[in-house]
Amino acid sequence: MAIDILDELAQLIEHERDALLAEWRAQVRALPAARDLDVPTLNDHIPQLLAELASALRARSGETIAQALLDGSPPAHGLQRVKDAFDIEEVVAEYNILRGCIHDLAERNGLSMQGRTFHVLNRVLDGAIGSAVQSFATQKALEVQQRREEYLAFVAHDLRTPLSAISLSARVLELLLTRDRSETPETTQKFKTLNRNVQHLQDLIGKVLLENTNLETEVGVKLERRRFDLWPLVEALIFELHPVAGTDSTRLINAIPEDFVVYADASLLRRVFQNLIANAISYTPRGEIVIGASVTGEGGTAECFVRDNGEGIPEDRLRTVFDKHETDSEKQGGLGLGLAIVKTFVEAHDGVVTVESELGVGSIFRFTLPGQGS
Repeated sequence: MAIDILDELAQLIEHERDALLAEWRAQVRALPAARDLDVPTLNDHIPQLLAELASALRARSGETIAQALLDGSPPAHGLQRVKDAFDIEEVVAEYNILRGCIHDLAERNGLSMQGRTFHVLNRVLDGAIGSAVQSFATQKALEVQQRREEYLAFVAHDLRTPLSAISLSARVLELLLTRDRSETPETTQKFKTLNRNVQHLQDLIGKVLLENTNLETEVGVKLERRRFDLWPLVEALIFELHPVAGTDSTRLINAIPEDFVVYADASLLRRVFQNLIANAISYTPRGEIVIGASVTGEGGTAECFVRDNGEGIPEDRLRTVFDKHETDSEKQGGLGLGLAIVKTFVEAHDGVVTVESELGVGSIFRFTLPGQGS
């Protein structure tokens, strides 16, 4: 008798598949992540799971059921639900909703869901939940790890510019002391210690960057916006980057109005300007770099820019200049993260970054920062 019911339930699931899916979708849409999904995306692997369930009911073998789940749709479904922004509770809930819909379907058609039928159905669906949750959790863990590694790479990249400034400042100071004949054995030893430790930090940063050159995911960015004056932030950066630009070869000009206020994450905005200015310095060995800002549009949106009169960027690179790992083959030591960091942080502010450039004339990078009322 139980065997006949298993066959009947399998046949019923196959025959009423579309109605069963429609009932399931109507209930699943109560889940926040499922609310706005179209039908194909919401269904995903569930139709295939129903076919696997019907096969498992007919097979009746626990061993066959386990193998069907291992080779079937639940692991792929778990991966898809990561992309659909489900949380793990919602993944479990949609399978349990399916369980309830099958129970209701059986009862409406006079099939008993007790005994062996009950155990086979639950074994399949519990196994499906386990497989889907395992693949979901594994993928989420990988994404968290990749975001952490990429964040570390971004931070390491941003450390290179101030570290270069420290190294160059120390070198200038050492040369001045030597010229004035003020250097003593003690100061000589101090400079050697300083240079050795700077080199050690540069090596460590290089190692971090090298180990993270193949990262593919977007770094997660948490903003802490506030209103603050932009001029002092840029002025401090110019002071710090002055040794990198060179005392006389490249001028850094702060053209931002002294009373100009922005609404942004100060730490991230500092890194945006740092990378844009450092990039401009590398293309402007002699000339000037101007940093400016103005209010544009409604809602207090700010447009900031970094303009140089340096070498310029070839036209064939302009479309990809913000891509991760996009580097200029003529520039040594770059890993293509600086402008990718700029794009990531600007877009985290709901802003847009653009570039205009002409060979032999120079480049201008612009980015927007929506105001507090936007």
